[in-house]
Amino acid sequence: MQTKRILKHSVSLLNTDYVKLDSRWNYKNVISPYHRIYYIDDGNGEIEDTEKTLILEPGYLYIIPNYTLCNLVCNSFLGQYFVQFFEESTDGTSIFGNNNFVYKLAAKDIDVLNFKRLIELNPGRGLDRSNDPEIYEKHSYYKQYQELNDLQSYSDFIETQGILLQLISRFSMPEQYNHKTKDIPVKILDAIRFISINLHQELSIHFLADRYNCNRQYFSRLFEQHMGIRPQAYIIQKRIERAKHMISSGSLCFTDIAERTGFGSLSSFSKSFKNETGRSPRSYRKNTEQIP
Repeated sequence: MQTKRILKHSVSLLNTDYVKLDSRWNYKNVISPYHRIYYIDDGNGEIEDTEKTLILEPGYLYIIPNYTLCNLVCNSFLGQYFVQFFEESTDGTSIFGNNNFVYKLAAKDIDVLNFKRLIELNPGRGLDRSNDPEIYEKHSYYKQYQELNDLQSYSDFIETQGILLQLISRFSMPEQYNHKTKDIPVKILDAIRFISINLHQELSIHFLADRYNCNRQYFSRLFEQHMGIRPQAYIIQKRIERAKHMISSGSLCFTDIAERTGFGSLSSFSKSFKNETGRSPRSYRKNTEQIP
């Protein structure tokens, strides 16, 4: 008998609006617990993730999945429709799997209409305080905007959900996202996301095992079984990835980078960086500066 297919995911609108941005829209090392989709209708800019740089150009849609580390760049001006939304699921998985990279595709007429209708249904849901993530990404703001969802009429709420799902569906093709997470336990998927957003914190195996009510040895074996790497090695790997991105995209001193990536000291950071990359942070920075 064929298994009945049920959509396990729900979405919750945070912000949506149309904005005209300028050179002040330049933010480094942004990482957010929600998804973002942009449609560009004018000007140009860039989004950089840890692997590539995508040009923001008119006629294209872009998605930044949650917990994706990126830089946002606008050198002149940028006309942008945007939506920010949270995602929940019955089993803790994400529509986008464990894919923390930015994606781009050509927009269709329906995408533009959907953005305009979404804003019409949800007036006053822009970022009125600031475009700076350091300012608008506060828990109190999340709570305030989610309370607005509860004030919608039922028909507007359903239509908003439908539009969000349509926009999400544009990025759910296999060529965009290769779903490999269906057999991974929920606690491991959650641990991956928790690690990603808390790399600057102390992340011991004992702490993670306690968080998921597991024996330390059992948690380590389970993590390695499904991720192919021990949890402590995974944490170091992700910290080095984050550090490489910071070195390449900014002018932070190495002491600040060590602190922001959770190494605790410059000596620990330098040693781990060299073990992982084969070169010192200083040598890595010098090499990236020489790349045209």
